[in-house]
Amino acid sequence: MTTPDETAERAVSALLEWREWLERTARRFAELAPPPDASPEDRSWHLDRACVRLVTHTLDSGAEGGWYGQASIVLTWFLTSTGMDRADAARAVENAIGGRFKSWVTPEQTLIESVGEDLAVGLTGHAPYRDHRERAALEDFHDRA
Repeated sequence: MTTPDETAERAVSALLEWREWLERTARRFAELAPPPDASPEDRSWHLDRACVRLVTHTLDSGAEGGWYGQASIVLTWFLTSTGMDRADAARAVENAIGGRFKSWVTPEQTLIESVGEDLAVGLTGHAPYRDHRERAALEDFHDRA
């Protein structure tokens, strides 16, 4: 902290950066949400891919050592944005992650994929369909960010 004006400028800058991240995250939620009429298998696929992308999004946020807590919050927000009750969403996220993410440790992609699959199966009872060729355009769209 320096002068009141410089402190205020830094605070405003940080809040604007946070707002931009929240707005970008909200757009991702809308893009990644399963369609309302999705079959359980399709819903599972959407939830799996959303989880993987949102964990990666959080890793890229600059949250550093606290990234894994932020990832849990973001996944819970995502599920509530799809209409799920907050307590149920938090429980589903905790069950999927199960203590596998650690502070200051970037997870392997296979671990992120495993958490995504566990979240999807836990919520739908169906394993995500793994042959993504028929969804290549949607995969590319989701991967662009």
